[in-house]
Amino acid sequence: MLRTLCRAGGAVFKNSQQTVPRLWVTPAQQRWASRLPMNTVVLFVPQQEAWVVERMGRFHRILEPSAVSLDNVTLQIDGVLFLRILDPFKASYGVEDPEYAVTQLAQTTMRSELGKLTLDKVFRERESLNSNIVHSINQASDEWGIRCLRYEIKDIQVPPRVKESMQMQVEAERRKRATVLESEGTREAGINIAEGEAQAVLAKAEAKSKAIRLLSDALAEQNGNAAASLSVAEQYVSAFSNLAKESNTVLLPSNTGDISGMVTQAMTIYSTLAKQRPKVERMKTKTDEPSEEPPVQSTAAQ
Repeated sequence: MLRTLCRAGGAVFKNSQQTVPRLWVTPAQQRWASRLPMNTVVLFVPQQEAWVVERMGRFHRILEPSAVSLDNVTLQIDGVLFLRILDPFKASYGVEDPEYAVTQLAQTTMRSELGKLTLDKVFRERESLNSNIVHSINQASDEWGIRCLRYEIKDIQVPPRVKESMQMQVEAERRKRATVLESEGTREAGINIAEGEAQAVLAKAEAKSKAIRLLSDALAEQNGNAAASLSVAEQYVSAFSNLAKESNTVLLPSNTGDISGMVTQAMTIYSTLAKQRPKVERMKTKTDEPSEEPPVQSTAAQ
């Protein structure tokens, strides 16, 4: 209908006397309306394929599926283009079909920009990719009186196998992080356990040292030896009473009923050890003192 009105300028509807007003359209719009077929069919080229288009048996062009990244991954990009016509005269007479020209320019620019990036960078550098496409379009569309305001990538589709490999890569990265975190947790737990055990051993050693120091101070006081002798005698009797419970144990001395004799023997042993202790300390002191006698030189027999 638009094509008929553009050509006639004014016409009469069939079976009607009403006159159709004249439509003021540009020559570019007339050419676009005259070229647009009424039976338009839209077909999509599948992945990993290319279609050869022939018209009346003659080669016309090749339809490729989509763009290819730097690492040879086929991509399908769905973008949104925002345009503004600044000069209607240039848009009408500077190019035959400005909308088609800008769309084709955006597609070719997008393919060239994607060819410079790998698949990972395409997802990360979407903003820079959009700005580069807008800059390239504006350089060519200034002569057409058209300004590209924005270009936004709406969707990025990859082949199914590439998508599966990307999913596997993400899962492997997640497992790696989980393993690293688990190993770090095990390491920190081991360090904490070792530090706790070391602190426990140190605390036990300090407590034992303090107990020995207190015992030494107690023995140094008046009647300290008598108290120590009594404590040793009690431990002696307790040890023998525990040994007497076993049927296959021989006790020396065999007379376990003489408790007073056992106590006397234990106190005698302690007194003997107490008397020998100063002698041992004096011998150690003499041994540690340097000798003033000159060394004796031995001569070999001739």
